[in-house]
Amino acid sequence: MATMPARIIHRSIDKNWRDVCSFAGTPENMPLWASGLASGLERSGDDWIARGVLGTVTVSFAPHNEFGVLDHTVTIANGLRVYNALRIVPNGDGCEIMFTLLRLPGMTDQQFEADAAHVARDLDALKKLMES
Repeated sequence: MATMPARIIHRSIDKNWRDVCSFAGTPENMPLWASGLASGLERSGDDWIARGVLGTVTVSFAPHNEFGVLDHTVTIANGLRVYNALRIVPNGDGCEIMFTLLRLPGMTDQQFEADAAHVARDLDALKKLMES
């Protein structure tokens, strides 16, 4: 498979990176800011199950680490696996949160832009939660 086009969407958050990482990396908190998981996540062994517009999806998270890596893979009911790279890095007293959005094969320009806008709204929601 060829390299997919990618876009990094980020926000600066005026909160300690470890606090943001702890909150954002807790699956039970994700429905508070990640609208694609608004229905909630249920633990299923090492993975998590979410139900939403794409049907039932399985979410597998990277192991807890000290580097701000909150990567996760979403497996959609049709078997498509989507890798989501989510990173939090220190920036002074605050941090940067960065999501690498990959353009999947067959995705139109309009679909890619809609996905990017969706990710931006979710990061805005996280920023608002963390700074309030």
